[in-house]
Amino acid sequence: MSVGGPAGRDRGAASIFVLAVGLVLVAAGVAGAAVGAARVGRHLARTAADLGALAGAVRAIEGRDAACARAAQLVAANGGRTRSCRLDGLDLILEVEVTVTPFPGLTRYATAVARAGPITAPVG
Repeated sequence: MSVGGPAGRDRGAASIFVLAVGLVLVAAGVAGAAVGAARVGRHLARTAADLGALAGAVRAIEGRDAACARAAQLVAANGGRTRSCRLDGLDLILEVEVTVTPFPGLTRYATAVARAGPITAPVG
């Protein structure tokens, strides 16, 4: 066989193809990990907001400061940060933020809002 013939032109093509397929698989894995990290962050934010709102609502009768302080304690214990906290009557409305790091050097924030208060039954 001659080097300039048809077989000579294809030398190394399989290596390039295998590298390209490997790169696509690595990129898909990295993208999947980033999506997974975002979903976990969203769930953590929801959990922290729900638990914080429930804990704060128990103290709503004592006023905004007591309710929000208790809510902030549980939010921090769940790895979150309180963005806002307010009372609407006896309902506590809490907004929470959780830091998500899908890749080293890339920081994003997942937020969630929760509301908790006394149960109200319709009259009649």
